[in-house]
Amino acid sequence: MLVSNAAPANPARPSEPTPAIPADLRRRLEPMPARDWRSWVVALWVVAIAAILRFVKLGFPPTLMFDEHYYAREAQELLDHGVEWRYEYDDAGNITADHGADYVVHPPLGKWLIGLGIWLSRTWLSGDQPIYTSISSGPVGWRFTPAVFGVLSVLILTRTARRMFRSTILGATAGLLMALDGMHFVLSRTAILDIFLMFFILAAFACLILDRDHRRALWLRELEHGRNPTTGGKTARLPLTRHTIPWWRLAAGVLLGLGCGVKWSAIFFLPVFAALIYLWEANLRRTLGIPHPWRDALLDEGTWILTMAALVIPTYLATWTGWFATDTGWKRHYLLSQGRDEWPILGALYNLWAYHSEMLSFHTHLTSSHPYQSSPWQWLVLGRPVAIYWDTEPRCGAESCASEILLLGTPVLWWAFIPALIAMTWFGISRRDWRPLAIGASIAAGILPWFYYDIADHRTMYYFYALPAEPFLVLAVAYVLGCLINGRTRSPGRWLALTPQERRRTAIIGAAVFVALVAVCFWIYYPIYVGDSIPYEHWYRRMLLGRHWV
Repeated sequence: MLVSNAAPANPARPSEPTPAIPADLRRRLEPMPARDWRSWVVALWVVAIAAILRFVKLGFPPTLMFDEHYYAREAQELLDHGVEWRYEYDDAGNITADHGADYVVHPPLGKWLIGLGIWLSRTWLSGDQPIYTSISSGPVGWRFTPAVFGVLSVLILTRTARRMFRSTILGATAGLLMALDGMHFVLSRTAILDIFLMFFILAAFACLILDRDHRRALWLRELEHGRNPTTGGKTARLPLTRHTIPWWRLAAGVLLGLGCGVKWSAIFFLPVFAALIYLWEANLRRTLGIPHPWRDALLDEGTWILTMAALVIPTYLATWTGWFATDTGWKRHYLLSQGRDEWPILGALYNLWAYHSEMLSFHTHLTSSHPYQSSPWQWLVLGRPVAIYWDTEPRCGAESCASEILLLGTPVLWWAFIPALIAMTWFGISRRDWRPLAIGASIAAGILPWFYYDIADHRTMYYFYALPAEPFLVLAVAYVLGCLINGRTRSPGRWLALTPQERRRTAIIGAAVFVALVAVCFWIYYPIYVGDSIPYEHWYRRMLLGRHWV
């Protein structure tokens, strides 16, 4: 437990006994123990499953697929030039023309991370030979870091769910469900940007949960030392020391800045996370009996929340270091090209602003149709997945074969999300629980803004835009399973005439069956997650929604 070493404002006198802390108050302030080796064994077991699934056959297909044609090549260009570079390629990936700096519409951090895998493969994995002459590694190289970040995100979700639900088993359930989700699985094995975006958003949320627990642990220690915050004034404030600075909260700001350095849509989570912090701090002061919890939370925490938000900007700018450090980036010297003076630092920032205005215009007017585009209304029901690889070479032994990599969430899991959201809302309201609000607000930040762009701009969007919301959807399922298992019962016969012990046993069996069904469904769809060549009729049987999945 992290505690403050500062002396309490009103320590109890040696002759006076320290007042006892009510058990209910202690339970609400005391965080889940983190240093439990058994929970780490369970978490690492889940991570091992995720890692084996993601790294086996990572090099297939041995060619660029889907948007890897953009991002893997741009990652190599960043390694070579520090900025994206515009080449023309032939069908074999050979460079046929050099046009200089390229105009791209996403920040560079995700491509730098893909480039890290290319560099590591080129340096250490000599067996991963280049397929495309424009990329200095083979497919394992450009897919290596997406796989690593996918596995790490499973670990973060497992530990965060354990902390939120105070259950190692529920934490492992959440991690296992995400490890067995088809969309997360496919994007962990594809060199595009969205797995990095999801990772930084999830990591920021995990930091907020740690910050929440840390603040409560600090107050618990203060109460143990005799502080009485109910009198208000200085006793209702933590002293400012290096131990009371909300480092985890500030780290969340940095992580959101990194997320924006992958895709701008990470910014949707900033106001939601800031509001959650304020609500948690105000509720903490209500729990402690502080006279003016809402006012004091704003006065005490407002500056720290603004600092967290402010950290997003320099962190985001740092992801453009390659652009700042060169003279060749797109619009790097825009002012000079217009015959205007370019001041140091300010001139570069203005040029970057001009570049961003151009990027924003592109995204705003992105309305061209695409066969795999979908509306946010379709995402949770798997209305239109994305085929990112397709081949009909007869490698399966049948007359007609199909080899596809389909970006499709595990159907059993995804079709459980909407019922889970309804149940989570009910449990959250009836129990006045903080967790459904945190989970639901994060889901809203990941999905609701796209409804606006769909209605107002008719923007071209794709199913994988929902990936940042997927960890929180999994948390919703895990939360509902936990409520069913640990539900409160006022009388023995309220639920199917079962005793509380029988109901709990039935709920545990039901939860285990659900997780098993997700695993079986993932196994059934595994061939079309990894591009196995299977008979065409076997492939078509998996297209449950017919033409919507074809």
